[in-house]
Amino acid sequence: MASYFAKLSNLVSGGYTFPYTLGDQYSSAWGQWSHYQAEHNETKAKVSVFRISSSSKDEPKMIAARNGVKRLRTLRHPNVLQFKDTAEVEERGETVIYLVTEAVAPLADHLQRLDVKGEARSQYLGMGLCHIVKAVSFLNNDCKLIHGNVCMAAVVVTEALDWRLHGFDLLSEHAGAADMPLLNASWMVGSQYKPGEVGRSDWSLIPEGPPWAVDAWGLGCLLQETFSGKTLARAEDLRQTGSIPPAVLQEYQRLLSSQPGRRLNPAKLANNPVLHNKLVDITASLENLSVKDAVEKDMFFKSLPAQLPSIPKPIAQRKLLPMLGQALEFGGAPASALGIYLKVAASLDEAEYKERVIPTIARLFGSNDRAIRRSLLEGIDMFAGQFTAELVEEKIFPAIAAGFTDSNAYLRELTLKSMLPLAPLLSQRTISQILLKHLAKLQVDEEPPIRANTTILLGNLAQYLGEATQKRVLLNAFTRALKDGFPPARGA
Repeated sequence: MASYFAKLSNLVSGGYTFPYTLGDQYSSAWGQWSHYQAEHNETKAKVSVFRISSSSKDEPKMIAARNGVKRLRTLRHPNVLQFKDTAEVEERGETVIYLVTEAVAPLADHLQRLDVKGEARSQYLGMGLCHIVKAVSFLNNDCKLIHGNVCMAAVVVTEALDWRLHGFDLLSEHAGAADMPLLNASWMVGSQYKPGEVGRSDWSLIPEGPPWAVDAWGLGCLLQETFSGKTLARAEDLRQTGSIPPAVLQEYQRLLSSQPGRRLNPAKLANNPVLHNKLVDITASLENLSVKDAVEKDMFFKSLPAQLPSIPKPIAQRKLLPMLGQALEFGGAPASALGIYLKVAASLDEAEYKERVIPTIARLFGSNDRAIRRSLLEGIDMFAGQFTAELVEEKIFPAIAAGFTDSNAYLRELTLKSMLPLAPLLSQRTISQILLKHLAKLQVDEEPPIRANTTILLGNLAQYLGEATQKRVLLNAFTRALKDGFPPARGA
């Protein structure tokens, strides 16, 4: 199957080139769609591609699919799947609709692979459910729309482990209409997910009830599937409450009320402590750093290290790490956050560290924030071993070199010491034409410890210098050091 879709552009008639390459197909997808891993042909950016086809372009599932694509294109919410592109084409006598979105995986597949257990897993499930509840509340309360089939299949997960709501083929106005998608395509919803009024086709009850009534039932189904770890097979299984956390049981029962008007508003469910838990608070604080004052930021980052051990490793690596990196890069986080960033990064394997962390560190060396540059220099031994010679020559050393002439003596000394792990990656030209000139000035620095450390560094650099340079530079440097009035400098 993967080879069949290897180059979609070869299959599309009429001269249109679909600019994405499809890879492996996921084992499950919402509704009549198929879900593929994919990438952009030019940028190689990862995406998801959803595909649906029919021999008749006017088949009900195709009409519903067009509604879903149109709705997703216009919806904007952090917990709704992000639309990127779409195409409707003719392929081998069939009408095919392609929907391109951010890269995501089906929730069911993701939870099977997620190696997190116990309380940490419960915290993560609560955070994910909170994402979806907020998305549903946005549709119901803000937009007066009905999703129509909230369930595990309608949830996908990003690479940063954020849960997204999708599957908008049935999305309908709450006010109702004779041709609303939910009415015309309710056959797409499994009977186990249908609230009573939909199951009985009692469409007049929907506009008479609150806009969240249908989706509140769906959220009850989602809670059952998420906490039990099983796809809902029968509506009767909703009565099984053994897997539902006691703290959210009352809300679960209200979501599934037989009377539409008595079902719980999703906005109230989002405030339950099972869903709005510690992980939600931590990620929300990171997302909203820009509106926090300096005191609030300082308090948050002082408390974060103590909470790290309780955060599931995958969440720390895939969600918190990129958020911390962005906060450091774009000025939202204080320099103290760098230590937390490096602590989380230390749990990555070598390949991931080089791919995900080193580029961020390289950019941070160019920061105008002196405190961040100081923290980087203080911790350089933690990550210098992952640098390449090209990176050091082109980005790291040029950014660090300004520290040789910094007015702050401590920064000058840190810059000097940082050369020890970086020297093996510097070219002889950079050492002889740039670095040695800085060291010559530091040998007469007003701070005695800096003069002493400069002499020690020169001795360590000898192995990277040519014979002629050694004789010309080191003899003069060591002679000068022997005349230094600071005893450690003479002894170096």
